[in-house]
Amino acid sequence: MQVRVQEEDFDPAEVLAEKLPSACGAVVSFVGTVRDYSDASDILALEIEHYPGMTERELRRVQEEAARRFDILDSLIVHRYGNLGPSERIVLVAVWSSHRAAAFDACRFLIDVLKTSAPFWKKEITPAGARWVTDCPGCRAGTRHGHVHPDVLQES
Repeated sequence: MQVRVQEEDFDPAEVLAEKLPSACGAVVSFVGTVRDYSDASDILALEIEHYPGMTERELRRVQEEAARRFDILDSLIVHRYGNLGPSERIVLVAVWSSHRAAAFDACRFLIDVLKTSAPFWKKEITPAGARWVTDCPGCRAGTRHGHVHPDVLQES
């Protein structure tokens, strides 16, 4: 299991090629990017802050939980911080398993839990100003259906 929290961009194909276990039947990965919209507002940038040390510990804890719940061989989380523009990569979650079902389930679990429990703070920069993104029940539930984030704290 590996966790990387970094400011610099990453190439998902290169990162995955570095880590491929030899006896693996399935690799499932998810790459999250910055949207250019949120709640009917244009997003000019997304500022992501984190608590060094605490963030990595929490991500490793989540990986350990995934390893207990699902039959996986390995997992990887790469998460960026700093000022990111629309379409830039934020996160890569990858899971290796002997079988696809466990890899899919564990990957979805990791990204859903990461989005709600890891100590990252996100501020959307919009034409109207900056606003902090607050906790969202839809994100917490890992809903497969679209939802909005009505509870944003607007900065003046």
